[in-house]
Amino acid sequence: MSGRQGGKAKPLKAPKKERKEVDEDDKAFQDKKKAEAAARKELAAKASKGGPLVTGGIKKSGKK
Repeated sequence: MSGRQGGKAKPLKAPKKERKEVDEDDKAFQDKKKAEAAARKELAAKASKGGPLVTGGIKKSGKK
């Protein structure tokens, strides 16, 4: 390494991606994914409130 080339090298710039057209099927799929993500987020919020998620009662061991 020479004296001027110290430190971390900058990464090369990636070429810009072409913007592809979105058809109805892709749009429907994206909307479905957004809805599922929103539902997951809502369930996570409910779960983070605290308390047991499942009330299974007393666990018994299989030994007799």
